[in-house]
Amino acid sequence: MSQTEAATDHLSLNIEGMTCASCVRHVEKAIATVPGVVDVSVNLALEKADITTETGKVSADQIAQAVSDSGYTPVENQTVLLITGMTCAACVSRLEKVLSRVSGVTKASVNLANETATISYFGENLLPQLIDAVEAAGFEAREKPADQTGSPPLPTDSHEQNHLIIGAILSLPLVAPMLAMPFGIDWMLPGWLQFVLATPVQFWLGYRFYRGGWKALRNGVGNMDLLVALGTSAAYFLSLYTLLSSHGDHGHLYFESSAVVITLVLLGKYLEARAKRKTADAVRALLDLKPETVRVSRNGQEIEIPASEVILGDILLIRPGERVPTDAIIQEGASEFDESMLTGESLPVYRDIGEKIIGGSLNGSGFIQAKAAAIGSDTTLAKIIKLVEGAQSSKAPIQKLVDQIAAIFVPVVVAIAVLTFAIWFFLTGDVTQALMPAVAVLVIACPCALGLATPTAIIAGTGAAARAGILIKDAETLERATEVKAVAFDKTGTLTLGKPELVTLTSFTGDRAQNLGLMAALQSGSEHPLARAVLATAEAENISAEKAENVKAIAGRGVSGTINGQTYIIGNQRYLEENSIPFANLEKVTDNETKQGRTVSYLIANTTQPEVIALMAFADTPRPSAKSAIAKLHRKHISAVMVTGDNPDSARNIADDLGIDQVKANVLPEEKAEIIDSLKQQYGQVAMVGDGINDAPALATADLGIAMGSGTDVAIAAAGITLMRSDPSSVADALDIASRTRSKIRQNLFWAFIYNVAGIPLAALGLLNPVFAGAAMAASSVCVVSNALLLRRWKPEQGE
Repeated sequence: MSQTEAATDHLSLNIEGMTCASCVRHVEKAIATVPGVVDVSVNLALEKADITTETGKVSADQIAQAVSDSGYTPVENQTVLLITGMTCAACVSRLEKVLSRVSGVTKASVNLANETATISYFGENLLPQLIDAVEAAGFEAREKPADQTGSPPLPTDSHEQNHLIIGAILSLPLVAPMLAMPFGIDWMLPGWLQFVLATPVQFWLGYRFYRGGWKALRNGVGNMDLLVALGTSAAYFLSLYTLLSSHGDHGHLYFESSAVVITLVLLGKYLEARAKRKTADAVRALLDLKPETVRVSRNGQEIEIPASEVILGDILLIRPGERVPTDAIIQEGASEFDESMLTGESLPVYRDIGEKIIGGSLNGSGFIQAKAAAIGSDTTLAKIIKLVEGAQSSKAPIQKLVDQIAAIFVPVVVAIAVLTFAIWFFLTGDVTQALMPAVAVLVIACPCALGLATPTAIIAGTGAAARAGILIKDAETLERATEVKAVAFDKTGTLTLGKPELVTLTSFTGDRAQNLGLMAALQSGSEHPLARAVLATAEAENISAEKAENVKAIAGRGVSGTINGQTYIIGNQRYLEENSIPFANLEKVTDNETKQGRTVSYLIANTTQPEVIALMAFADTPRPSAKSAIAKLHRKHISAVMVTGDNPDSARNIADDLGIDQVKANVLPEEKAEIIDSLKQQYGQVAMVGDGINDAPALATADLGIAMGSGTDVAIAAAGITLMRSDPSSVADALDIASRTRSKIRQNLFWAFIYNVAGIPLAALGLLNPVFAGAAMAASSVCVVSNALLLRRWKPEQGE
């Protein structure tokens, strides 16, 4: 291989948006201008760019940015690796650096708590290179299977427990004399017997630390394994040297220190692993909701198949007490379904023919036939698990500081240990007296507590939230949620049930049936809540609608169309004002309706002189929990704002009833984002709660977007938090669990830092026996994980 070849890297980048040869030339030119690019070739048919770069001179991010700046879209891929062999924050820091150096990788995030690495990259499949990089760093990796969700399995309890029991049996006789000394009993095992007991602990049970430490050292880094291996080896070999050189009069040996420290660290790792399992209980509980098999009706025959083999359109046969295998639409039967594990709703919900049932929910007493409406990753359950896992794998902003410390932690501890030994030897001239404080320094330092502090809290917090039907997108969302000072609510479908009814139809020209028929014709096919109310009323009164032509939506104002050659419009008050349509004679009727909290629309005949021929008033009932939801926010000193397209009187009427602080009425969909910007200036951090497509820009503009689970996919995608229940009281609950999770993160980091800051100096001053230092090290990570586990007790606050 030539020097030129050795000094270059190859990158493939998939690109969307190219349509012709001109696009190809444009993209090639854009990429070629990036410093460090040696050669570029763009293939239009494959929609791919093959790029040669100087090694270390250009990143995939830079090339992708050049493609974006040229007006095209670079395609970013993502993969998840299951990692084994990590022990502490230093391992995490090392792996992230190694993975980030792979050509094409844009971001690598490693999680110690669930033992995964999430890698974003441009180009073709980088799996082989990623696995090679991990293995070269001294760890083991494999791709997370596409059909596997949840964390990788941790070592079995029986294996860890057996090693721990053996270690305790061998170490107890060594430490027993120390425990007896305070009672005036002074006896010691013969040196050769101490050697026999300590050796298998040191080199059999402690082999994992030598192996892990050697892998780290070979890659130029340090980790917890290296600290344990160095510290216990120093105590063991000093004791062995003393035993061999003293000819029977061996004086004090330190075999108990090496053996007990290893046993205590094994105890800590065992307890830590058990605690880590509990943090992931939320995802495992969701996984358990999917049944193994399902009965389906195919070609008139009932057969039982694995749930994974269900295809779209299959007729599912769900008996009482069985779980729904996938999202489906009921074709025959009716029943109540327990959706508590998915939505946090404790009471069963009734579903009838034509209604959707969620995969994973538990059927009550009815026999159901339902058509499979979604499978695989498109199901609600799969999306929930993906969101929860994504949040649990993400990093809190404060983790950046931890990563920086972790990168230098072990070298600094080793340097302190060497300096401790040198100072004590200089002061005493005694190798043994100098070595013990140095060993204590190595043993008490605990980088694993630093590595576990943040991810365990995030996993426990997001898991507790998921059990309550609150899905949090990532750790950054948690951080933003704790700073919210005001919450802006969309009205229809969020604070209200979103199912308005036509309660008044006042005709000024023509009769009720005629005008209702005209309105139904204009609204036919519309999914707008007010349109559905009109159509429902027309159906109930057996009024058939004529066909409307040239139907057009007038954004934020209404709808227009032609019926029998005549143009009609359903519009709101804003439309009347903007088009100078006389309104004066309607004020009294309008005021009467809006004072009762109703939404008013007008049917307009667009003749030579447009005139209002009918007035409609709609009533939308506030959600039962809306009032208590606002009260919960007020108790947290958070203001509530209503943002709605409704008229001010109607909006104010509902707002006063619910206790809302401020109302922004007559707001067009495109104006909602501007309203959010103005609220930011007034309050500071603002959250937006909505459920519709027209809420998506506002959700994205807000510091925190919160989407109702009953809303559209667009709204949910734009939000940082999704509420699986259409319950506004969950907003305060979401902010509460976010605040508690951040508190746990900070508590964990404080204890992890203070433990090392206080423990290392005490050890260096000779105030800590290595055995007690080992016990403290084992306890530190267990305490951090256990503190995070307290979040599992969290439950949503009950409403008034």
